[in-house]
Amino acid sequence: MTTRTTSTASDDEALPPARFAFDARTWKEVAHLLANVATGLIGFVYTVLWLFPGLVLSFTVVGLPLLAAGLAGMRPLARLERGRARRLLGLRIDEPSPLPRGRRGGFARRVRETLKDTVAWRSTLYAMIRLPWGVLTFGVTLAALFVAWPVLGHLARGLTAVDRAMARGLLSPSSELERRVAELEQDRGVVVDTAAADLRRIERDLHDGAQARLVALAMGLGLAKEKVLEDPEAAARMVDEAHGEVKLALQELRDLARGIHPAVLTDRGLDAALSSVASRCTVPVAVHVDLGSRPAPAIEGIAYFTVSELLQNISKHSRARTAQVEVWRAGDRLLLQVRDDGQGGASTAEGSGLAGLAERLGSVDGLFEVDSPAGGPTVVTAELPWRSRGSS
Repeated sequence: MTTRTTSTASDDEALPPARFAFDARTWKEVAHLLANVATGLIGFVYTVLWLFPGLVLSFTVVGLPLLAAGLAGMRPLARLERGRARRLLGLRIDEPSPLPRGRRGGFARRVRETLKDTVAWRSTLYAMIRLPWGVLTFGVTLAALFVAWPVLGHLARGLTAVDRAMARGLLSPSSELERRVAELEQDRGVVVDTAAADLRRIERDLHDGAQARLVALAMGLGLAKEKVLEDPEAAARMVDEAHGEVKLALQELRDLARGIHPAVLTDRGLDAALSSVASRCTVPVAVHVDLGSRPAPAIEGIAYFTVSELLQNISKHSRARTAQVEVWRAGDRLLLQVRDDGQGGASTAEGSGLAGLAERLGSVDGLFEVDSPAGGPTVVTAELPWRSRGSS
């Protein structure tokens, strides 16, 4: 008689590992909903502390700065909310553009710009409605954890869908038009500052150069006039010296006028003007300009002074043996490229001359790129919008 042994199912198959019924994404959504009440309370209390006193006192000197200070704090709070939504809801919202901060206007301008910040005002609205919504989502989610477990995942997904829509609508960057207006206001400040700096430079050059020379010339001619009868030979020498001073003064005035806007650029265009600049560079420069027509005077002038300043940098700092300048048109863009085989290391770090060039080009929707590894070579590429002569 044969005896057969049988085994139970528990001996043949191991039990599956214990795990939560919901995946990690659902638990993150649940955590987000439970945390809504705490973050909503913080944002609501902060907003109430500055918003209502600021509105009540807005007719006094204290009210508007208080509103501006409160609005300035809304951007960091909104940034924290965007980070929470990114970590727990997988929702990625771009950071808004920073407020334009010009160097002019001081405290009053900063207050005015902050009060007009639509990003901060939308963040304020977000903070005001988050507390009641946070209380609702906390209560519903907590109750579902105990009495509605089977539908918790669907409930969390529905509630967080509202959270996502709210964050997208109120914490996203401003519209493209608002962003563009902010950029143009910032660019206008750069243009104004640049123009003011150029005027100061011209005034300084006139005062220290031609004006001082002309004052000395007037004094010399006055002395010569007094000696005409007493010592004609001495007077003749003084007049001869004055003649030399006149020549030097005229040369300084020509150089100054060339620095403002060279006549060759007006008369003959970029090709001739850049060739003239290249001839004064201490490094041999090959110039190639391929333009079927001339751009608008403003664009032409910016292109000329950009290349002129780059060639000056090559003369002073590059230790290069040769350099090249290329100018051409590609569609609706005017492109400039300046190369040299020098030591490299050029940078657009703040305070450098190249940083100033980048700001100037940026103020007219231009681009500026520097590729200058240590040891060289250096390649600087600039782009400007093409506008034809006579176009509005």
